[in-house]
Amino acid sequence: MSESEAPLILTAQLPDDMHARYTALRDAHFPPERNYLEAHVTLFHALPGMCEGEVVTVCERMARDFAPVPGEVVGLMSLGRGTAIKLESPAMLHLRDLLADGFHGLLTQQDQHRPRLHVTIQNKVSGKEAKALQAQLGGTILPRSFRFSGLSLFHYRGGPWEHVKTFAFRGKDTA
Repeated sequence: MSESEAPLILTAQLPDDMHARYTALRDAHFPPERNYLEAHVTLFHALPGMCEGEVVTVCERMARDFAPVPGEVVGLMSLGRGTAIKLESPAMLHLRDLLADGFHGLLTQQDQHRPRLHVTIQNKVSGKEAKALQAQLGGTILPRSFRFSGLSLFHYRGGPWEHVKTFAFRGKDTA
């Protein structure tokens, strides 16, 4: 698959401590035969590969203009056949909306809708296994404030994602 054909995945970067903890949870609970990613928060699942240059330019501008973006860990979230850490961040969803507006008409149906921000730590297991993990982790995923440190862009070719570029937020807080 050529660069222009491979879809692009855009994620929001977690702080290092959260990334490490949630990656460890993925390693412990995600089916090992499908666990080839670290913890991540997907903003877009399949931006057109032919738009890579434009996506990079827009993300570089956002990284320059925006300070690290506030977010909240809310708790656990059921995925039916999986478990996730539920996050909230109106500011990150606003940035995502700006990107979505810029790529209007090029978004997949899935990416036309605002995501429920989360970090998947278990997926594609039985409902019984998912409920058991949620019971086991109940009370261990506590609400907390944090800041997304940037954005990361990847190519998707059917397996592990190929890193393209990371964009660290470095703007000034206006609050």
